[in-house]
Formats: sequence, C-alpha cells, structure tokens
Amino acid sequence: MEMANAWKHDRAKAAIDARIKDVEKVTVIDYARDTSLSSIPTNKAYRVDGVHLYVEIVNFEEMLWSTDSEGEMCHKRALRFLNLHYRAVHRILADADAIRIDFHNQRLHAVVTKPYGENAADDRVNRAVAIAKLIADVLAETGDDDEKIPNAKVRVGIDTGKTLAVNNGRNGNREPLFLGRPANIAAKLASNNKAVGIYLSNEAREAIDLDVADDPAKSKLTDEEIQNCEDEAKLGLSKDKIVADWRKDNENNPIGAFSFSRATPPLKNLDITVLTPGNSRRMEMISVYADIDNFTAYVNSHLDNDPEDVVRCLHVIRAELDRVLSSDFSGRRIRFIGDCIHGHILEGTAHTTNTDETVSTAVLCVGGLRSSFELALERLEDNGVDTDDLGLAIGFEFGPGSITRLGMQGSRVRCSTGRSILYSENEQKRCNGVQTAIGETAYNDGPASVRKLFGSSRRVSNLTYDVALESLAAENNAVAKVARAALYAASSPAIVKAAEVPFRPYAKLD
Repeated sequence: MEMANAWKHDRAKAAIDARIKDVEKVTVIDYARDTSLSSIPTNKAYRVDGVHLYVEIVNFEEMLWSTDSEGEMCHKRALRFLNLHYRAVHRILADADAIRIDFHNQRLHAVVTKPYGENAADDRVNRAVAIAKLIADVLAETGDDDEKIPNAKVRVGIDTGKTLAVNNGRNGNREPLFLGRPANIAAKLASNNKAVGIYLSNEAREAIDLDVADDPAKSKLTDEEIQNCEDEAKLGLSKDKIVADWRKDNENNPIGAFSFSRATPPLKNLDITVLTPGNSRRMEMISVYADIDNFTAYVNSHLDNDPEDVVRCLHVIRAELDRVLSSDFSGRRIRFIGDCIHGHILEGTAHTTNTDETVSTAVLCVGGLRSSFELALERLEDNGVDTDDLGLAIGFEFGPGSITRLGMQGSRVRCSTGRSILYSENEQKRCNGVQTAIGETAYNDGPASVRKLFGSSRRVSNLTYDVALESLAAENNAVAKVARAALYAASSPAIVKAAEVPFRPYAKLD
C-alpha cells in the first residue's frame, strides 16, 4: 500500500540511483560564440567566461506591506508592480543582447557574454554597468500612479569570471543556470543591504582599472565611473525610446486585471503553464526553501579539474529534492534558484486550507528532504563522485501566497509571491548546512507537536524524516501517525489499522 505524504528509504535510493545513471557520462566544453543555452542536455555543461549582473528591487516589500492584513489587494499590487518591471527589463535585456537567467520576485539575474574571449572582460564589465544603469533609469519611470504602484528602486551587484552553465529545470521549464563564484558574489552584492546603486566586486573593478575596495558592498560606483563605462560600452540604447516602447506595448497588450482562485489539493497537479494574471491562484500554504550549503565553494574547487562531478552532484541532488517535494509529499516546485529549490505544500480542500495538516505535512517533507539529501551524498560517494562538505539549509513558513506567470506573452516567468515566501527564505538563511528552521506563523498556528519539536529557537539540527516522524507521532500528531502506518503497510495490515487515526483539528495553545 503506497501512501502520499511518506518518505521511504528504498524508494529514494532507487530514484537517486536512476538519476546517477543519467549523468554517468558528462561532457563539459568551453562556451563558443552564439551557442544556445536554452536547452542544455542534462549530462552537458559549458564553461562560460562572463559578467554576472544581479538586480534587486529594494522597495518590493513595500507592495506586500501596503495593507495591514495580507489580503488580495496587496498581492495584486505586488504582482502588478513586478509585471510592469518584468516587461521593461525583458525589453532592455533583449535590446542589449544580454541573457536573462532568472527573474524571481524582486531579484533578476542576467549574464553578459559578449564580446567573447578571455581578454574582453573589461568590455563585458563596461557593458554590464551600462545595462545596469539603463535598467535603473527605466525602472525609475515605470510605476503606475493610478494603481498606486511606485517606481522601482534598484541595487545592482556585478562580478566577472568563469562559471559552469548547466540545465536548470525539468519537463518543459528549462533555462540555463550558472554555477560558481561570479554568480554568487554578484547576488550577495545585490542583496547585501537596501542602499541603491551599482556595486562591483574587486575582480570586476580591476577589469576596468578601478582601485580595489576594502568593502565592495559599500563602495558604489560614482556617477563619473558609471558614465565612463557607458561611454566605453556604447550600448546605443535610448532610455526614452525603451520607456515609450514599453508604454505602447502595455497599451496594445494590457497586463490584465489580476484574478485569483484557489488551487485544489494536491498542489502537485497544479499546471503552472496555463496561469496568467487573469487566471492566478491564491491560498494559504507552506512555502519551503532548501538551499545546498557550501555549493559555491564546491564548484570553485572542482571547476578546473573535474567539473563533471559538479554536474553530477547538482543533477542528482536537485532531482531528488524535487521528487520528495512533489511525489512523496504532493507539493509543487515553483523553481530552482541556483542551487536552491523553492516550492509549496498545501493540505485541505478546494475551499479551505487545513493549517494543522499542512504544517505537519511540511515538517515531514523537510525531514524527507534532508534524508534524501544525505542518501544522495552517500550514493554519489559510492559512485566515485566527490561531495566535499555539502550541506542543506532548510526554511519554511505558512501564510497566503499567490502563484501566477508574469511578463511578455511567449516569454512568461513563473512567480510565487507573498510575505511567507520572503519569510521562508529568511528562515533558510539563518540555517547552516545541518539546520532546519520554521517561521513564526507556522510555529504559532500549527499543532503543539510541531512547537515541541522545534523549540523556542524555531530551529533544529539534523532533522531527518525518521526524527520528524517519530517526534510528531510520539505527541499523537494525526498526520505523522498515518504516515508511520504507511511504513508497515506492506508487512502488517493489522498495524496499519491500529496506527491510523482520523484527522482532527488540534486545540490551539495560548
């Protein structure tokens, strides 16, 4: 008897071994001019010398907190805010011949690969700075007074160097992913704090003959330095023309009023490809972030001598995390963000979310994620793949969230937004590679058995599936007792009957 919402060692091992077989033979080659990165095969990767550009919209949270309660209005404003800016940035990147890698809520990642060659880093950095300035200038004019949508304020991080481009995504949601220090450093520079401006790593500064900075995250480019980059880059793009074209496009292809309906559980059946602003989903659910810890250091140490292991490691781990979330626990992956997976879990009906069941299932799911992660490392090592000291940092939170697709027709990006999404990422960030953290709302609104497990710090180390299952079941958690019954289903139906109890709401603690 197979049951949803249960993790099983043998099932995980079989899936992991199948994924290891996918990447038995891996090809890594240098990126050549005009090579398409849109659908890289699973067992292939490109070494890319390029400049990475991260743009963080620092006033995005204002939209989500524009009302006291997190109702439809603040979600509509946040999504319209993002949609307006996605469209503007899409146009800039296309005109500037840069590659859009990801646009995840308030954060954009793009790569400048032209001009090609190891000796053209200065030209690429100048070009990236000019693109960053253009994005900042255009987004400063793309608000909507009628809808109380402000102009976007941005902070940009830029780094240069070699990364590994691999396939990011599965089943029709494929896009390139860049692994390595430049992508990581650029992201950190962009998300370091809320001060606006353009911030270059010391490698990027040296490429254009600027002095190195004691703290690059606090050394924004001056107007004169930006102007010099623009003069060198000669982008030939007009801010006024881009804004005018953007306005015309919005008139001809209106964004459409945002309209929400609930998704019917299980979320794994939600077809994100059919979503649009007018056909969006909104419900109370768990948002979970699981981030591979130490992965950037791992990539750096293997990039030159055995990059094949990086491809193997990433493919196997991410595929297994995705399987646990969607198959074992009927959740829905929204996207891979670098070496991180973001997804949702929902228990209930088409009309209501059962908070206790949702939080309890999420606890079992994050336990399953860690158990599968540890098993994946073990199986990779057994197959001769170095995994160094990789860890998994997990954070999750409960609350209203909206799922939709934004942007241009034919080039829409999936988007999931809400306060719980930002909070779950923050919970993940306060964890090291063995820790799992639960957000305040999930902690307070979920059952007492969950509070006992996570303690007052709301953070626990080495939370595997078995630990989560036994801890909750010992406290008479209904979801855990049914899941535990599944472990004995094949061998002893009598134990199943005894272990199963009806789901029931728990009394809330004061």
